[in-house]
Amino acid sequence: MFLAVPCPPAIAAEWRLLTFTEPHMGTEFTIRAWTEEGREPDLTLLVEKAFERIKGLDEALSDYRPESEINALAKAPTGEAIAVSEELFALFEASGKVTAATDGAFDVTAGPLIRLWRMSRKNNALPTPAQIASAKARTGFFHLVLDPDKRTITKKIEGMLFDVGGIAKGYAADAALRVLKEGGFPRVLVAASGDIVVGEAPPDEPGWKIGIETLELGHDLKDLQTVTLVNQAISTSGDTRRYFEYEGVRYSHIVSTETGLGLTERIGASVIASDATTSDSHATAVTLLGPKEGLQFIRNQRGIECQIVVLRDGHEAFLRSDGFPLPPGSQAQKESAVAPP
Repeated sequence: MFLAVPCPPAIAAEWRLLTFTEPHMGTEFTIRAWTEEGREPDLTLLVEKAFERIKGLDEALSDYRPESEINALAKAPTGEAIAVSEELFALFEASGKVTAATDGAFDVTAGPLIRLWRMSRKNNALPTPAQIASAKARTGFFHLVLDPDKRTITKKIEGMLFDVGGIAKGYAADAALRVLKEGGFPRVLVAASGDIVVGEAPPDEPGWKIGIETLELGHDLKDLQTVTLVNQAISTSGDTRRYFEYEGVRYSHIVSTETGLGLTERIGASVIASDATTSDSHATAVTLLGPKEGLQFIRNQRGIECQIVVLRDGHEAFLRSDGFPLPPGSQAQKESAVAPP
């Protein structure tokens, strides 16, 4: 989770910071934007358009909505090329690239496995091996054919279900940011739970200061590690709040395509990238890959940095890519960091 740390109050009088919030995609979206005095009504109207954009994406991409476009694709006939919206195709295209780069660890076709996790949490019981095998047989991006020229998606097998929870909020945050920037308000921040994307720096500041909350809840705001961003995004993925326990084992809401179960290792990842679509999907991918493979995955990417935190014997241990901003006084920690086993 990320917290936008308030900027110092010593800002020239002609600038004002306005904050707007609305619930979408099962979480709260927050837009914070700086505006010159007198332009507040223009900003308010533009923010309304940004929230409408998010709402439209939610209606199209939510697997909880029976009438959504993504569920219509799941119900569509097998073997038939289905014309889809520009947004859905772009999201699947971006997801497919992450799937290929992670050898299937990140996969938006893992809907059958996600449904099993939801049942497990509701019933407080693990799925049977037969249920997992059935769900895994209907999972795999290689069961799809994407045609960018015709903007169609073809399913090659029956029973596929889709879940874009590991990338959609970042995609929606990027879309909202574009609405604000194209409308003449570039000094803006859009936050959706653990995903934040920012535009130009606030007045008289080097950038937006973002506090990073890791696996252990209850940190005082003044003790949070912070990063300063300009025209970048940062996302976190982890099991801090969404999990269930069964027979003494904690199962994360992040479901492994390999085991078909929620992750049992306490791991969180914070990823910095040029946009929230990338940071969101890559943070999810890192947690699925684990600390060693996840760090190598990020090192193979250009312009993306990552901080990984794992819980060992009740204490947080950190691992960072070379370009991830370090907390003050932690250079020695970076130099001695070793990937957890």
